[in-house]
Amino acid sequence: MLTSTYTLVALSVEQTTVRSALQSLARELHSLPDDEGILIPSQAARLCAELRQVVDDCHWRKLDKFLVPALRRATEAADGLLRDLEQLSQAAIDSLAAAEACVDTGARGVDRGGFCDAVERCIAALRCRLEREEHELFPLARSLVRGEAWFAIANQMLAHDAVARERRGAVGRGRGRPEPAEARHPLYEPHGHGHEGPGPEFGRRHPVLSLLH
Repeated sequence: MLTSTYTLVALSVEQTTVRSALQSLARELHSLPDDEGILIPSQAARLCAELRQVVDDCHWRKLDKFLVPALRRATEAADGLLRDLEQLSQAAIDSLAAAEACVDTGARGVDRGGFCDAVERCIAALRCRLEREEHELFPLARSLVRGEAWFAIANQMLAHDAVARERRGAVGRGRGRPEPAEARHPLYEPHGHGHEGPGPEFGRRHPVLSLLH
């Protein structure tokens, strides 16, 4: 079905963005200077901030906002896989916290071994989640989520993008007023993510998707 294909391709773009960011972080991590096993605190703090941004980006993806709730509504067969994915996300968050703790306790120098190990664990957990989403979650969704539900997911994604563009445009016309979080981060959702109800746009036909259905 064209609508499911459109949706999964759009979600795959987010996968590629996160994977690219993780690759950049891994290269940056391995290029950090090794001064007798100690890192300059500012370097470690900067890499931690970049890693936290990637973790946040992964957390606010449309996959969690739209596809996962639809899959939960469609079947209980995915519950085990979804729990595994949540555990991988939690492992990444815990590893990020460990890396940040290394920075917090290393005012005069950050332990390179402990810091790099924590960052590598975080990157590995996120990469594992991406792989399982692509090789397990996407095929499962394609086989279990039905036509109208795919249409509703794609419709919500288009509406979400339209709102984000409108907000960014409003900020651009604001002549330097502070940019709201929604505009800075197009996947920002102030009231949580992933497990919300279908919302007012559920099932409403979008003019673009009418051509795909």
